Amino acid sequence: MPEVTTLQPWWAALAPVTLLTLAAAGAAMAGAQTARRRGDGPLVAATTPLTETWRLLRQRRRVPVAADRVLWHVAVGGLPVVAVLMAVVVPLGSVVLVDSPVGVVWFNAMDVMLWALWWLAGWGPNSTHSLVAGHRFLGLALAYELPLMFALTSPAIAAHSLRLADVASAQQGLWFAVWMPVAFGVYLLSAVAFSSWGPFAVAAHSDLAGGVLAETSGVDRWLVLAGRHLVLAAAALVAVPLFLGGGAGPVLGPVAWTLVKALVVLAVLELSAGRAPMIRPERFAEVGWMVLLPATVLQMLVAAGGAS
Repeated sequence: MPEVTTLQPWWAALAPVTLLTLAAAGAAMAGAQTARRRGDGPLVAATTPLTETWRLLRQRRRVPVAADRVLWHVAVGGLPVVAVLMAVVVPLGSVVLVDSPVGVVWFNAMDVMLWALWWLAGWGPNSTHSLVAGHRFLGLALAYELPLMFALTSPAIAAHSLRLADVASAQQGLWFAVWMPVAFGVYLLSAVAFSSWGPFAVAAHSDLAGGVLAETSGVDRWLVLAGRHLVLAAAALVAVPLFLGGGAGPVLGPVAWTLVKALVVLAVLELSAGRAPMIRPERFAEVGWMVLLPATVLQMLVAAGGAS
């Protein structure tokens, strides 16, 4: 079992700061991509996330009639919180904020929390478009979640452990992403789906006037938008010990390699998903049940055979 050091309380900001840095980089990539599509110059593209943040933080909140403010605020504020909770079990070199023996299960549990948050973000405003978007996400969530569960199980079986540090250590010879490509691919697709981003933006898409974003404004809207990037950043960070060998690598130290790998994964998620058109929800549900689920079960069996 690899040795890791549990961080002292004054280091508790390490995981949130790391996650915020990655999310800011991801938001900058997405903002630059959007600005280029509009034909804006490089300066506008580079400063889009900052100007949008400044605009939203100064904007006055709009509250629909009879909105459930408590549930609504829990939803929009919960997205960034859940993203941080995903990241606390990720080892950065030899240190980790929470060295959980069930880190894989913890990450999956936080993913499930997103079900409730996206649905509450649709329910809380008391608005037709947001309510339909929240229920649509909830209806498709199982088509995301079951393949993801088997995708997460595969590296845990191969490593004989649910602890992320053990999973990373088990990849000294070969990264799991190489001999578990199906699990890795499904993991990345599910990360995009639970962030309601790109082709899987069923909770916040223009076909429903923005979905859960239809009634959000000011700091609430900023929290939802930032939460999406934070969830993507957390998924990219967790992918490193799960599938990419953790902090192993030449020349650079383990912390640097963890961040570099996470940044590469995040760039793939932000840029490729951001350019793809939305997939019809019923079509993806069919693919999730009929293709992805059997494929991840088969991948898990392959991992179990290789680990025996």
